[in-house]
Amino acid sequence: MGTPWASIIAGTTAVFSAVATGGAWLAARRANATADAVARIERDRWHAELTPQFRITLERTNNRTDRLSVHLAGPLSLGSLDEIRVVVMSSDDMDRAPRLAGPPTQDEVDAQVWGPYRFTHGADGADVDGRTIAPFALRVGAGRPFSIEKTSPPPWQEGSDRVERWRDQWLNKPMRLVLTCRRGGLDPWVVPYEVEVPQAPRVRTL
Repeated sequence: MGTPWASIIAGTTAVFSAVATGGAWLAARRANATADAVARIERDRWHAELTPQFRITLERTNNRTDRLSVHLAGPLSLGSLDEIRVVVMSSDDMDRAPRLAGPPTQDEVDAQVWGPYRFTHGADGADVDGRTIAPFALRVGAGRPFSIEKTSPPPWQEGSDRVERWRDQWLNKPMRLVLTCRRGGLDPWVVPYEVEVPQAPRVRTL
């Protein structure tokens, strides 16, 4: 009985065809993955290029409250922001988790603004702690003023000189902010900012 060459050739052809098809599928899959990776890199680069640029200044006044001016300086290609949320952060890097049982509680510690300034409660939609204000929109090249006031020492701090000690603690420290910015369906930008506080050294009377 002869060798079924026709069957062998047909089987071999089918194997080579399957291998070729598999190779083409793998090549297409790798090409798609590469294209997706390149597109993702380009989206991230474009998103980074649109990172909002702010110019924020603190202006002292003769009133009880001072003024914080938030100006959206760029980039021009950004156009505008639909929403900006500003939060006052701690002006130092200390860990203030309570170490002992009893007051102050963690909620009380978290409610305290640890820095020289906070937003003025009752103005610009500021919350009761003065940590944040109502969200707002800005176009590139425009700005908005906000009312701010000096912070007060926490209620659990004792001593007749508590206010002076509190002021000294934040002397020449910046007002730290974090701005979360949104536009359209893009991922948000989170922009930290340190605002210089113009303040002369305290002069003590002996």
